[in-house]
Amino acid sequence: MNRKLHIVGELMNNSYARARKAFTERDPRGYQALARLQSHLGADYLTLNLDGTQRIQVRRQEMLDFLPDVIPAIQEATSTPIAFDNPSVEYHKAALRHYDRRKSGAPILNSLAASREHLDEMVELVKHYDTLAVVMASERFVPGGTAQCLNPQDSYRAVKHFVELLATRAGRRNEQIIIDPGLAPVGADTYGLVNIGLDAMRMISADPDLKGVHILVGLSNFAWGTPKGAREELEKAYLTLGMEAGLDFALANPEKSPAPLEKDHPMVSRLREALALGRPREGESHEISGFRQAEAIMEICREAEALNSVDL
Repeated sequence: MNRKLHIVGELMNNSYARARKAFTERDPRGYQALARLQSHLGADYLTLNLDGTQRIQVRRQEMLDFLPDVIPAIQEATSTPIAFDNPSVEYHKAALRHYDRRKSGAPILNSLAASREHLDEMVELVKHYDTLAVVMASERFVPGGTAQCLNPQDSYRAVKHFVELLATRAGRRNEQIIIDPGLAPVGADTYGLVNIGLDAMRMISADPDLKGVHILVGLSNFAWGTPKGAREELEKAYLTLGMEAGLDFALANPEKSPAPLEKDHPMVSRLREALALGRPREGESHEISGFRQAEAIMEICREAEALNSVDL
């Protein structure tokens, strides 16, 4: 495994208390501190997500009003490029208008998806501002609308569609495109979504026409809901499996030192076995294999918690 893992620091997101405080107080210095911290820890990009969460409600206009202040402040604090994360085209218009690429290089527009209301305008922004682009491969076009991708073939076809779209309409090269196949919380994955994502990565990596395309996941989603004593090792074990399949970008907390474990690490072996149990056998439904996988993940968590309690 010799490819580099690019970390997109996620701390400037209202899911985190420090970012939430800085946004509530409209304090650019709070964002500067988070930007410096993540850059110092080696983040390759810094996500800026001002959207609401379960703990804070944010109106679109509040985000738009703050972007002209916070973006220059972040760029004063660090030259690490910013990844702008929001489904709203108006957010990206404002963000890219106030971003100075002379200071930080090309930004990332996150994200394009089949269900975006103003997808054509987003693609035009990618072209006009010469950005990298994140594509959500968990959604696909169907006659009359869009649908969720429920197997790796659907995700692969969605990727092929968007890579062609970005090449022809935004002049993007493969290496300027970042694919997000989606990452489900493994503790609640009873449909095999983690395996679907890994299989989609393998299909993308095997296609010579997609050579150079990057693959990203939101790493914190993976171990969400699992005991704290197991969470970080589970995330790092997933990185090992993901990088084997072609993963090279992770939206993650740099404070956790996200990095893959050795392929023969016990947690990697246990996770590999659990995901294998999640694949339906002949005649089985996804519910049966999903329950089997969930039981295996629960056992991994119990063992990790027991080990941690002994260490304490």
